[in-house]
Amino acid sequence: MSQSKKKRLKQIRNMLLEIGSGNFFYRVERSVKNDNMEALVMAINMMSEEIEAAMVHQGYANANETIKHIVIMSFILDFKGYVEMVNQQTCIILSYLCEDIIGQPLESFLDEISSKKWRKSLKTLQRKEFYDTSEELTFKTKEGLLVPSACYITTYMEHKGAKGKTLLTVVKHSKNNVEAESDPKQSFVQFKNSSEESLYQSSQHPTKQKVRLSYEDISKIREARDILINNLEKDFPSIKDFALQIGTNTFKLKYGFKELYGISVYRFLKNERLRKAKMLVQYGDRSFKSIAHMTGFKSVPHFTRTFKKQFGYTPTELRKRSSKDDK
Repeated sequence: MSQSKKKRLKQIRNMLLEIGSGNFFYRVERSVKNDNMEALVMAINMMSEEIEAAMVHQGYANANETIKHIVIMSFILDFKGYVEMVNQQTCIILSYLCEDIIGQPLESFLDEISSKKWRKSLKTLQRKEFYDTSEELTFKTKEGLLVPSACYITTYMEHKGAKGKTLLTVVKHSKNNVEAESDPKQSFVQFKNSSEESLYQSSQHPTKQKVRLSYEDISKIREARDILINNLEKDFPSIKDFALQIGTNTFKLKYGFKELYGISVYRFLKNERLRKAKMLVQYGDRSFKSIAHMTGFKSVPHFTRTFKKQFGYTPTELRKRSSKDDK
């Protein structure tokens, strides 16, 4: 077996180990080859992205809080873009010792495409005393796995006359369950016991009381979500018919969906269709007509317009860019 194949197999193995450990933000770098190993890489990347997205959706399932955001990597960079400080989690994720990161240029931990993007951004940062922006960058671990990341970048100065420094932060979403799910029976009992008190308070203070979802309500809303995700290519029924299908009413479906996932039913469906379409465009080679059909769009022009409005580029532009990244 060639060294390149051994290296690819090692990356796939490392990726599967990370998935087995519950880390879904890693990716295996694509190649220009068109063989079974490349097909496996594509499938693993898609699976990891799907699971990570599902975890984000689960994170929205909280009737009392919004989704939590956790800083997983944080860098402090000097004026020239060299790393001065990192958090411990950065070393763990990238599989480097702290001393191997500090003193090195940030771009040495990025893939080739992101290195070019970062050099361009760094020039802008160096021209301005204060600057805030965000950038999609892909980090590369010591083992060669990729970590696509949404980076938040801000510049600051420690004292007047000093050269500016840059704080670069990578944020990921965390799963955060509904209180009712962690202890559904207790929550339901608390709700029943407090009902008379709530009625009294509402008579004294005519403010709108927040509806509490029971464990059964939450289960039905999650069932609705699963039905939507597994039937993206089909025409969506009316809210009333869909509510009857899952055994609830229109109000609970609309209100519950908004509470659990922070978004309306129709918006959720649209986002899921576009998310799946983006994956198929970026990682696959299906025709746009086929992708449009698989994700519930009636025509390619409608699909293209909606796609560009959502992401800022057309499916054709994304596929061309992905092809260049693979070379």
